[in-house]
Amino acid sequence: MLYSMTGFGKGVAELPGKKITVEVKSLNSKQADIAMRVPSSLRGVELEMRNRVASTLLRGKIDVTVNVETMAGEAQQTLNIPALRQYAARIVQMRDELGLPEPNDWYTLLLRFPDSMKSEAPADADDSENAAALQALDTALKALMDYRRTEGEKLEKFFALRVERIATLLAEVPKHEGERIERIRLRMEEGLANLNGVEFDRTRLEQELFFFIEKLDINEEKQRLAQHLEYFMQTMNGAGDAEGKKLGFIAQEMGREINTLGSKSNHSEMQRLVVRMKDELEQIKEQVLNVL
Repeated sequence: MLYSMTGFGKGVAELPGKKITVEVKSLNSKQADIAMRVPSSLRGVELEMRNRVASTLLRGKIDVTVNVETMAGEAQQTLNIPALRQYAARIVQMRDELGLPEPNDWYTLLLRFPDSMKSEAPADADDSENAAALQALDTALKALMDYRRTEGEKLEKFFALRVERIATLLAEVPKHEGERIERIRLRMEEGLANLNGVEFDRTRLEQELFFFIEKLDINEEKQRLAQHLEYFMQTMNGAGDAEGKKLGFIAQEMGREINTLGSKSNHSEMQRLVVRMKDELEQIKEQVLNVL
């Protein structure tokens, strides 16, 4: 079962006079990189929110945004009389010193200044608001994990197709091995024929031929690559939820065996098969970076 690291989730909780919205976005990353944007009134539960995000999402570049809205008609704002008094005094002083005319509309002018209105809402959220924020976060995290699972199912189909193609290409390798071995045998016979009249140590020659043939043998590489393909599918379809790193390691081992096949092939058709296997493997490696 695979989960993608890419996802988005949103949760909303409503209280009398307030609406709390939590949005969580996630992209691929090697570690858990969490960025929190939380209103000052909810700083008391920020650590708890961060811990829940880390324990649920595990890995990824994660952005969490919490927004608290005050419902229309419920905002308890009043005029900031001390601030307005200071603004009015400064305007009168500026009028007298610069000889400016009297403002036509004092109310509109003063209310344009910052902090002309003040909110009587408490600076810190109460327990009900904290609980609502955590509830909205849980909803957003569940939605994001559902999104990750949907993307993970697409990745499973993608990987299964690529692994099947590599296995099919690997099955075509033995078709060319007979011709490859025959060519190598003919080259050896031609080389030995050119040694007529030349003295050499026959025992040493047999040893060198044995080492040469052993180096060209690719049975072990074929077996290991087939095992890696099978292990990749077992890991992908297993019960684990965070197998991205393991799949990456298996893909690296698959690459080593394919490279060795290519270096030992000494045959044009087998080289073409190796190139096609490498192309499929590169697509796997590119997408496995996005697996949780």
